[in-house]
Amino acid sequence: MWKPTNQPTPPAGRPNEPERPAAPTPVSSSSISSSPEPASATRPVATSTADQATIGKSLVIKGEVSGSESLYIDGRVEGSINLAGNRVTVGRNGIVAANINAREIVVLGKVRGNLTASDRVDIRSDGSLTGDVVAARISIEDGAFFKGGIDIRKAGQKVNGEEVKAVPASAPETVAARA
Repeated sequence: MWKPTNQPTPPAGRPNEPERPAAPTPVSSSSISSSPEPASATRPVATSTADQATIGKSLVIKGEVSGSESLYIDGRVEGSINLAGNRVTVGRNGIVAANINAREIVVLGKVRGNLTASDRVDIRSDGSLTGDVVAARISIEDGAFFKGGIDIRKAGQKVNGEEVKAVPASAPETVAARA
Protein backbone atom coordinates (compact mmCIF):
# COMPACT_ATOMS: atom_id res chain seq x y z
CA MET A 1 0.00 0.00 0.00
CA TRP A 2 2.94 2.32 0.42
CA LYS A 3 4.12 1.73 -3.12
CA PRO A 4 2.29 4.81 -4.42
CA THR A 5 4.20 6.81 -1.82
CA ASN A 6 7.52 5.24 -2.88
CA GLN A 7 6.87 5.63 -6.61
CA PRO A 8 6.63 9.45 -6.68
CA THR A 9 9.81 9.79 -4.61
CA PRO A 10 12.23 8.29 -7.23
CA PRO A 11 10.87 10.36 -10.14
CA ALA A 12 11.49 13.47 -8.03
CA GLY A 13 15.08 12.27 -7.46
CA ARG A 14 15.49 11.14 -11.09
CA PRO A 15 13.22 13.01 -13.49
CA ASN A 16 14.14 10.82 -16.49
CA GLU A 17 12.44 7.69 -15.11
CA PRO A 18 8.66 8.43 -15.19
CA GLU A 19 8.24 6.22 -18.28
CA ARG A 20 9.19 3.04 -16.38
CA PRO A 21 7.55 3.45 -12.97
CA ALA A 22 6.87 -0.25 -12.31
CA ALA A 23 10.32 -1.89 -12.51
CA PRO A 24 12.95 0.84 -11.92
CA THR A 25 11.28 2.67 -9.04
CA PRO A 26 11.80 -0.03 -6.38
CA VAL A 27 15.33 -0.66 -7.63
CA SER A 28 16.28 3.00 -7.78
CA SER A 29 14.65 3.82 -4.43
CA SER A 30 16.47 0.97 -2.71
CA SER A 31 19.75 1.79 -4.45
CA ILE A 32 19.47 5.51 -3.66
CA SER A 33 18.50 5.06 -0.02
CA SER A 34 20.99 2.30 0.72
CA SER A 35 23.79 2.87 -1.79
CA PRO A 36 26.51 3.04 0.92
CA GLU A 37 25.32 -0.24 2.46
CA PRO A 38 25.29 -2.34 -0.76
CA ALA A 39 28.77 -1.09 -1.59
CA SER A 40 29.93 -2.44 1.79
CA ALA A 41 27.79 -5.56 1.44
CA THR A 42 28.90 -6.10 -2.16
CA ARG A 43 32.57 -6.34 -1.26
CA PRO A 44 32.19 -9.29 1.15
CA VAL A 45 29.82 -10.98 -1.31
CA ALA A 46 32.36 -10.43 -4.08
CA THR A 47 35.11 -12.04 -2.00
CA SER A 48 32.92 -15.03 -1.20
CA THR A 49 31.95 -15.51 -4.85
CA ALA A 50 35.54 -14.91 -5.95
CA ASP A 51 36.74 -17.78 -3.77
CA GLN A 52 37.13 -19.83 -6.94
CA ALA A 53 38.65 -18.67 -10.19
CA THR A 54 37.95 -20.54 -13.42
CA ILE A 55 40.14 -21.29 -16.42
CA GLY A 56 37.67 -21.94 -19.24
CA LYS A 57 37.73 -24.61 -21.95
CA SER A 58 39.32 -22.43 -24.60
CA LEU A 59 42.07 -20.98 -22.39
CA VAL A 60 45.70 -22.13 -22.54
CA ILE A 61 48.08 -20.99 -19.82
CA LYS A 62 51.82 -21.61 -19.96
CA GLY A 63 53.85 -20.62 -16.91
CA GLU A 64 53.35 -20.31 -13.17
CA VAL A 65 49.90 -20.00 -11.61
CA SER A 66 49.81 -18.80 -8.00
CA GLY A 67 47.34 -16.98 -5.80
CA SER A 68 45.17 -17.05 -2.72
CA GLU A 69 41.90 -18.46 -4.04
CA SER A 70 40.65 -21.81 -5.26
CA LEU A 71 40.94 -22.66 -8.95
CA TYR A 72 38.79 -24.66 -11.37
CA ILE A 73 40.64 -25.67 -14.55
CA ASP A 74 38.61 -26.66 -17.60
CA GLY A 75 41.26 -25.61 -20.14
CA ARG A 76 44.99 -26.31 -20.55
CA VAL A 77 47.72 -25.40 -18.08
CA GLU A 78 51.43 -26.07 -18.55
CA GLY A 79 54.01 -25.12 -15.93
CA SER A 80 53.34 -25.03 -12.19
CA ILE A 81 50.34 -24.34 -9.98
CA ASN A 82 50.90 -23.14 -6.40
CA LEU A 83 47.76 -22.42 -4.38
CA ALA A 84 48.95 -23.70 -1.00
CA GLY A 85 45.90 -22.99 1.17
CA ASN A 86 43.21 -23.62 -1.43
CA ARG A 87 41.57 -26.19 -3.67
CA VAL A 88 42.53 -26.97 -7.25
CA THR A 89 39.95 -28.81 -9.34
CA VAL A 90 40.85 -30.12 -12.79
CA GLY A 91 37.52 -30.32 -14.63
CA ARG A 92 36.45 -33.02 -17.09
CA ASN A 93 37.82 -30.99 -20.03
CA GLY A 94 40.95 -29.93 -18.15
CA ILE A 95 44.40 -30.98 -19.36
CA VAL A 96 47.21 -30.09 -16.98
CA ALA A 97 50.94 -30.68 -17.49
CA ALA A 98 52.15 -29.15 -14.25
CA ASN A 99 53.19 -29.82 -10.69
CA ILE A 100 50.34 -28.82 -8.39
CA ASN A 101 50.72 -27.67 -4.78
CA ALA A 102 47.45 -27.01 -2.93
CA ARG A 103 45.48 -27.88 0.19
CA GLU A 104 43.06 -30.08 -1.76
CA ILE A 105 43.32 -31.38 -5.34
CA VAL A 106 40.43 -32.95 -7.27
CA VAL A 107 41.15 -34.59 -10.63
CA LEU A 108 38.27 -35.07 -13.07
CA GLY A 109 40.33 -34.55 -16.24
CA LYS A 110 43.93 -35.35 -17.21
CA VAL A 111 46.96 -34.41 -15.13
CA ARG A 112 50.60 -35.12 -15.88
CA GLY A 113 52.77 -33.95 -13.00
CA ASN A 114 53.41 -34.35 -9.30
CA LEU A 115 50.71 -33.42 -6.79
CA THR A 116 51.44 -32.13 -3.29
CA ALA A 117 48.41 -31.58 -1.08
CA SER A 118 48.44 -30.59 2.57
CA ASP A 119 45.03 -32.24 3.01
CA ARG A 120 43.77 -34.58 0.27
CA VAL A 121 43.95 -35.70 -3.34
CA ASP A 122 40.79 -37.02 -4.98
CA ILE A 123 40.98 -38.77 -8.39
CA ARG A 124 37.46 -39.24 -9.72
CA SER A 125 36.25 -42.03 -12.04
CA ASP A 126 36.92 -40.08 -15.26
CA GLY A 127 40.20 -38.65 -13.95
CA SER A 128 43.69 -39.54 -15.11
CA LEU A 129 46.89 -38.83 -13.16
CA THR A 130 50.43 -39.66 -14.19
CA GLY A 131 52.78 -38.52 -11.46
CA ASP A 132 53.62 -38.82 -7.79
CA VAL A 133 51.26 -37.86 -4.98
CA VAL A 134 52.21 -36.47 -1.57
CA ALA A 135 49.17 -35.95 0.65
CA ALA A 136 47.63 -36.70 4.03
CA ARG A 137 44.70 -38.51 2.36
CA ILE A 138 44.05 -39.90 -1.11
CA SER A 139 40.94 -41.21 -2.82
CA ILE A 140 40.94 -43.02 -6.18
CA GLU A 141 37.53 -43.94 -7.60
CA ASP A 142 36.84 -47.04 -9.69
CA GLY A 143 37.57 -46.31 -13.35
CA ALA A 144 40.22 -43.68 -12.60
CA PHE A 145 43.71 -43.98 -14.08
CA PHE A 146 46.72 -43.47 -11.83
CA LYS A 147 50.37 -44.17 -12.50
CA GLY A 148 52.92 -42.98 -9.99
CA GLY A 149 53.98 -43.07 -6.38
CA ILE A 150 52.02 -42.31 -3.24
CA ASP A 151 53.52 -40.70 -0.16
CA ILE A 152 51.07 -40.39 2.74
CA ARG A 153 52.09 -37.74 5.26
CA LYS A 154 50.23 -36.62 8.30
CA ALA A 155 49.38 -32.93 8.50
CA GLY A 156 52.35 -30.93 9.75
CA GLN A 157 54.88 -33.63 8.94
CA LYS A 158 58.15 -32.44 7.48
CA VAL A 159 59.59 -33.76 4.22
CA ASN A 160 63.01 -34.69 5.65
CA GLY A 161 61.84 -35.29 9.23
CA GLU A 162 62.27 -38.51 11.18
CA GLU A 163 58.49 -38.97 11.38
CA VAL A 164 58.24 -39.45 7.61
CA LYS A 165 60.67 -42.37 7.69
CA ALA A 166 58.60 -44.06 10.40
CA VAL A 167 55.43 -44.08 8.27
CA PRO A 168 55.31 -47.35 6.29
CA ALA A 169 53.25 -45.83 3.43
CA SER A 170 55.85 -43.12 2.83
CA ALA A 171 57.95 -45.27 0.49
CA PRO A 172 56.95 -44.33 -3.06
CA GLU A 173 55.49 -47.16 -5.07
CA THR A 174 54.69 -47.34 -8.72
CA VAL A 175 51.04 -48.20 -9.12
CA ALA A 176 48.96 -48.43 -12.26
CA ALA A 177 45.22 -48.77 -11.84
CA ARG A 178 42.58 -49.02 -14.54
CA ALA A 179 39.13 -50.40 -13.77
